[in-house]
Amino acid sequence: MRSLSVGQARRLAIGAQGLTGTRPTTTPDRRHLRRVLKHTGLLQIDSVNVLARAHYLPAFSRLGPYDPALVDRMAFTHRELFEYWGHEAALLPVELQPLMRWRMAYWERRLTSWPRLAKVVEERPGYVEWVYDEVVARGPVSAGEVAEDEKRGSGEWGWNWTDAKTALEYLFYVGRVTTAARPNFERLYDIPDRVLPQRILALPTPDEHEAQRELLLLAARLHGVGTLGDLADYFRIKNPQARPRVAELVEDGRLEPVEVRGWTQPAYTVPDAIVPRRMSGGSLLVPFDPLIWERDRTERLFEFRYRIEIYVPAHKRVHGYYVLPFLLGDALVARVDLKADRAAGVLRVQAAWREPEAPGRTAEALAAELSLVAQWLGLDGIVVEPRGDLATELARVLG
Repeated sequence: MRSLSVGQARRLAIGAQGLTGTRPTTTPDRRHLRRVLKHTGLLQIDSVNVLARAHYLPAFSRLGPYDPALVDRMAFTHRELFEYWGHEAALLPVELQPLMRWRMAYWERRLTSWPRLAKVVEERPGYVEWVYDEVVARGPVSAGEVAEDEKRGSGEWGWNWTDAKTALEYLFYVGRVTTAARPNFERLYDIPDRVLPQRILALPTPDEHEAQRELLLLAARLHGVGTLGDLADYFRIKNPQARPRVAELVEDGRLEPVEVRGWTQPAYTVPDAIVPRRMSGGSLLVPFDPLIWERDRTERLFEFRYRIEIYVPAHKRVHGYYVLPFLLGDALVARVDLKADRAAGVLRVQAAWREPEAPGRTAEALAAELSLVAQWLGLDGIVVEPRGDLATELARVLG
C-alpha cells in the first residue's frame, strides 16, 4: 500500500481542486469556467450574500477576476449546468443528471418522511399534482406565482404560499421539476423537458449502485485523496451506502487504498493520481469551497480548525461573521472576515487573523488578493478594521 505524508496528501488535494496558483493570463471565458468545474464537480449555492453569492466565489479563487454572468449563462442559457442536491443545493454539470436519478427515486419513495409534505398531502389531496400541472401550464414559474394563482381563485385551494413552496420543493427533489432560471436568486420552476438538453434526458438511468460508484470515483478524483467518509460526503452519500461501493471500486482497480501517515482511517485515491511537487500563488476560499467544506478533513489536511460563525451570536464569535481562509502555497495561513459594503463602495476587512506558522510574506500576499477581490466586485477601496492579530500589518501594507 502506498504511503503518503500529510504534506503530500495536502498537495494532492490542492492540485485536484485546481488551486495550484496558475490563473489565466487572458480574460476568463466559458472554457476556463469548464476547467474549474472539472476540478470542483459542482458549485454549491447558498443564500448568504455578504461578499458575493457562494456559487460565484470558487471560480474567482481559481481564475481571479472574471465575469460572474458566465456562471449564469452556462447554467440558464447554454444549459451546461443544472441545479440539484449534489453536496447541498448546487449547480452541477448536466452530464451528472443521470447519476442523480437514484436520489430522485429515493425521495419519491419517502414522501411520508417529510412531515410538512405529509400534512399537505393529508389535508389537501391532489394539491401536489395541481401544483405540478400549474408548472406544466405556466412554467417557468415561482412559488409565489403559484400561490398567487390560488389567491386569485384559479384553483380550488385556499391560498397558502408555504404549501405551494412545499409542493414545489418536493417536485424538485424527485426531479419532476427543475430550475429554469434564478433572477435575483429566486428559483423559477419548469419541467425538465423544457430545461435540460434532450441528449441528457435520453441517457439511460444507471442503477443505484452503479450511480453511487461513479459519484464516489468522481469524488476521489476531485478530492485527490480522502477517507471513505470524505468521498461519501462530496455528493452526500451515506457511509453505509458508500462502504460496499468503495470496496467494489478497489476490487476493480479503479480506486487505490493509501495510507496517510497520521490519519487514523484508511484513505483512497485514483491510481493515476500524481502528487504535485510544490504549490504557488494565493487564493481566498469561500466557506463552501470543496477544498474546505468538510471541516474535519480540513483539520486533518491543514491543521486548521474552521467553523462558519454566521449563526453564532456576535459576542461569541471567535474570528468573525463571514470568514474566508487564505490559501498560500500549500498552507492555510490566514483568515479574514469580509464584507462588500456596496453602499460605501469599499471592501471591509472586519477582522484579519494570522495562523501560527504563517510566513512573513502573508500580509503582502493577502493584500494582493484582497485588491483583486475589490476590483472584481467593483469596489473602490479596502478598509481594514482593527481586529485580529494580522489587521495592523495588513492595513499598513494596503496603505
